[in-house]
Amino acid sequence: MTTTVRNVLIILALGALVMLVPGGGNASDGILQALVIVMFAALAYLVVRLYRERRTDLYSLGERNRVILYGSLGLATITVVATDRMWDTGAGTLAWFALVGAAVYGAYYVFRAARTY
Repeated sequence: MTTTVRNVLIILALGALVMLVPGGGNASDGILQALVIVMFAALAYLVVRLYRERRTDLYSLGERNRVILYGSLGLATITVVATDRMWDTGAGTLAWFALVGAAVYGAYYVFRAARTY
């Protein structure tokens, strides 16, 4: 038996277990939420490490460019979080694209400013 076949059988067995065991759906939801929390914790750790390693680069941008960069990152985060609500209407979809475009432009502006002498 190859490893691919074995892995497929394991996935099928886990799926059958979730489907057949009472409360299996709730257990799988709990496990999924735990994995999401672990993923977000790892992402937060990565951001902290990157900030600590690149702190002097960020401070050398100047106050104006740092505000633009942090504002762009915050705008992108809020826009991604609100994606489901914004895509429910046509105007929300247009606003979503405008906000993402503004966030990308702000990050690009800071990137260009950092690369000039």
